[in-house]
This record gives sequence, structure tokens and C-alpha cells, in this order.
Amino acid sequence: MIEIYRAIQRTSCQQSNGDKDPCHVNGNPYMIAFGVIQIVFSQIPDFDQLWWLSIVAAVMSFGYSIVGLGLGISKVVENKEIKGTLTGVTIGTVTSSGTVTPTQKVWRTFQSLGNIAFAYAYSMILIEIQDTLKSPPAEENTMRKATLISVAVTTLFYMLCGCVGYAAFGDSSPGNLLAAGGFRNPYWLLDIANLAIVIHLVGAYQVYCQPIFAFVEKEASKRYPESKFITNEIKIHLFRGSKPFNLNLFRLVWRTIFVITTTLISMLMPFFNDVLGLLGAIGFWPLTVYFPVEMYIVQKNVPRWSTRWVCLQVLSLACLVVSVAAAAGSVVGIATDLKSYRPFKTDF
Repeated sequence: MIEIYRAIQRTSCQQSNGDKDPCHVNGNPYMIAFGVIQIVFSQIPDFDQLWWLSIVAAVMSFGYSIVGLGLGISKVVENKEIKGTLTGVTIGTVTSSGTVTPTQKVWRTFQSLGNIAFAYAYSMILIEIQDTLKSPPAEENTMRKATLISVAVTTLFYMLCGCVGYAAFGDSSPGNLLAAGGFRNPYWLLDIANLAIVIHLVGAYQVYCQPIFAFVEKEASKRYPESKFITNEIKIHLFRGSKPFNLNLFRLVWRTIFVITTTLISMLMPFFNDVLGLLGAIGFWPLTVYFPVEMYIVQKNVPRWSTRWVCLQVLSLACLVVSVAAAAGSVVGIATDLKSYRPFKTDF
């Protein structure tokens, strides 16, 4: 997030002062502003009331992906060649973090697997989404079609953006094509794309955090059902004639503390790709592979040691190996970042 805010500020600065100006930007004020916005949106009581924010976030996602894809294609045409190789970054290439060694390439490959896994971490909110669907038709049928379409479209866009971006910049490809110095022109289009990323992340934060909010509040109300601080809903009329907004003091306090904590952690450890890879590695195998596979086996009564059972177990084991490798690569990346790290220092 800090990287994206800096990119917006830097493009405006370089437009005025020229591309050679480093335009150092402090990202902390922008992160604080993002946290304040999330505190406000976090007061939305229930997951099903986020439908409009989810739609906006999805539209923004398509928007900046199309911009990145279009700029990548134009860069390939401008270069009149396809850069990069089928095996990835060449060993011995000098990058901003030094010369790429065989060991570094292996760790970075593992880290990239974690980043890919994070892109498919939707499974942790799959049940919450299904609970918001109306029936008929049956929720599971609607969810099956929606999952198939969304995964196919997501994979298509990610593959196109990744491959085209690498073809455009080759071994010098940055971690974020739109926000890390990959594309520099046109400034106005880059600003629009990066603003779309910010709006998308606002919605994504809420979509992923609302189930956590609901779980904590449900458990608190079970344990302390007589506490007015936890259970009492205060109705507030924001506009004349509108439905009242339900304000809960426990929800207000605990969600605000949660957002402040996550904002401080983001400011304290601004290692976007490494942290993303670690989160993806941790959540991918158990939530996206293991539990769904085991539930399918139980639901369909798949016989133990049958061909289908063995194939499913091999798939689960292979994904476990990928997750462990991705976690290891991300941890190594974070350890490398920590060597030159200064807390809350985000001037770049």
C-alpha cells in the first residue's frame, strides 16, 4: 500500500521536475489516511452489507489490470522484441538488490509461489459469500458457477499481466509494474490505475476482515450475553427518513483497535511481496486444498486407497510441499529485507 501511494506522489513530482528527480516520498501519512478510512468502513455491521463495496473493488481490479496489460503490450511493441527467458531471471543479472545468485533465484522462485497462492486465498471467505446468496436456485449451485467463472477470469488476467509484464521488462521487471517504476508514462493513466488499486484494497481489506470481526463479536456475545457494552445496539438516524444505523460500542472499540494494529504493522514492516508470499503460503494449503479435499472425500464417500482417493491425497501433498517452499522463500526474503530495514522509515 505504501508503495502505491508513493507511486502516485512520485509520478506527479516527476511530471513537474523530470524523470531524473528521485522524488523521495514519505509513505507513512498515506498509510495513516488509509487506516482512518478503514476505521470508518469497519463499522459496517455485517458482511452482507458490503455488496456495493465489493462490486466497486471488483470493477477497480478489472480497471487497473486492463491498464497494466495495455501498457505492457505497448511496451513490447515499443521494444520490438520479447524480453526475458522461459527460465526466468538469468543468474548473474545485476538488480537493485544486488547480483542474482543461484540460491537467490531458488528462494525468489519459492516466494513467487507464495504470491500466486495468495491470489487464490478466497477460500477463507467462501462460506461467508455463499451465506449472502438468495435461493432458489440452491446456494451451492450458484457458488459453484461463480467460483468457476471467477477463478478462470482471475487466472487469465494474472497470467496475461505477468507474462506480458515480463516480456516488456525482462530481468529488470519490478515487483509491481504500475507502482514500482516499471511504467512511467502516461502519468495520468498511471495515477488512475494506482488510484484504482487503492480503492480495490479498501474493499479487499473489508471483505477479508469482516469474517474475523463477526467471529470475535459472536464469541464475545456468547460468553458475555448480559454485557450491555457488547450486546447493546444504539440506533442512530444519520439522515431524515433513512434506516437507523446500529452502533455497538464493543464493535466500535475492538474494530478500531484491530485496524490501528494492522496499520501499525504495515508501517513497521513494509515488505509487500515478501509478506504477501508468506501470508499466501500459510493460508493456501490448509484452507484452499486440505480441508476442501477432506470434505469432498467425506461427502462423496470416496473409498480409502481407491484411485480417486490416492489422486486427491497426492494433490494435497504436492500443494503442501509448494506451501512449505513458498513460506521458506518468503521468510528468507523478509530476513534479507531486515538487514537494511529501519522501523517506520519509508522514504524512497
